[in-house]
Amino acid sequence: MQQLHKLRDLKTYVLQAQGDEIGKINEVYFEDENWLVRYFVVHTGGWLLGRDVLIAPRLITSVSEKSRLISTNLTREQVDKSPLVDTEKPVSRHYEDEYYRYYGWEPYWGEIIPLDDPALLDTISHLESIKSPEHPHLRASNELHGYRIHTSDGELGEVYDFILEDDSWKIQYLVLKTSKWLLGKKVLIATAWVVSVDWAEQKIRVELDREIIQSAPPYDPSQLIDRDYEVNLFKHYGKAIHAEGNSSSNY
Repeated sequence: MQQLHKLRDLKTYVLQAQGDEIGKINEVYFEDENWLVRYFVVHTGGWLLGRDVLIAPRLITSVSEKSRLISTNLTREQVDKSPLVDTEKPVSRHYEDEYYRYYGWEPYWGEIIPLDDPALLDTISHLESIKSPEHPHLRASNELHGYRIHTSDGELGEVYDFILEDDSWKIQYLVLKTSKWLLGKKVLIATAWVVSVDWAEQKIRVELDREIIQSAPPYDPSQLIDRDYEVNLFKHYGKAIHAEGNSSSNY
């Protein structure tokens, strides 16, 4: 049964590799067209001597809210020897080729570039030299935090958190804080309703009015998102709710 999780909560959980502690999540990398999480960025070891590694969602076997643990089917050695990642730079497709080859997986985007093909050495070298690709396919959740919401009649609020479901590991909802005050009202907007994201201007465009967002059912992070809440939320926005709906989760 799928569950929903706040990213802010997941960042406090401990990741385990067959009983050994790996570290904690810093952020997630997701595809900018479909909101699918491709990697969890996990900081391993101490803050000064540790390093960042990418953990693909398929490696996660369970999430325990009670124990605040995220279990994987990895060994500590697999994590330690996984390809190094520089989180200060966008994740290149060449890095993903190396990552998927390390785990022996078929890539989600198509064929892996063969590293032993001399004809592709120039292409690989070019890929490695790109620090800021014009159209990166992966985005960091930390980058999106604080983006303003651009409605059909002005701007309202900013991104405060993300709600992920643990079946496909898709970002289902954006949590919006409608004011800058610490205790300002929070509401949810489904990522399916996002029309576009202006990465340069740090704006998210939705074809919803300011008033309808301001008057949406308030989101209380301490309460469940149950079926009734989702039905009321979709009804308020005038949207058709999916047949199955999301299973509730304690947050």
